[in-house]
Amino acid sequence: MITCYDILKALVRTEKGTSLESQRKYTFRVSEDATKIDIKRAVEEIYKVKVQDVNTTAVQGKLKRVRFKAGYTTGWKKAIVTLNEGQKIEGR
Repeated sequence: MITCYDILKALVRTEKGTSLESQRKYTFRVSEDATKIDIKRAVEEIYKVKVQDVNTTAVQGKLKRVRFKAGYTTGWKKAIVTLNEGQKIEGR
């Protein structure tokens, strides 16, 4: 059985993600097979907030070189979660 902690892998802390927090939007790294409904339930259960909207995107891996070999980093799935008015995630 998949748990909420298996769905949400990490809260992504970047400069762009931090600037979105004023709009009540938080960015998460999530499981590849997680749906928007799964992500909404997981955020509500873990952080005890009400979620208004969930947007997801697949992030492609970047091309990296090590000496003469070229390869790609692993791709991942990103979710941008919008919270209801007056809600915010504490304990960064």
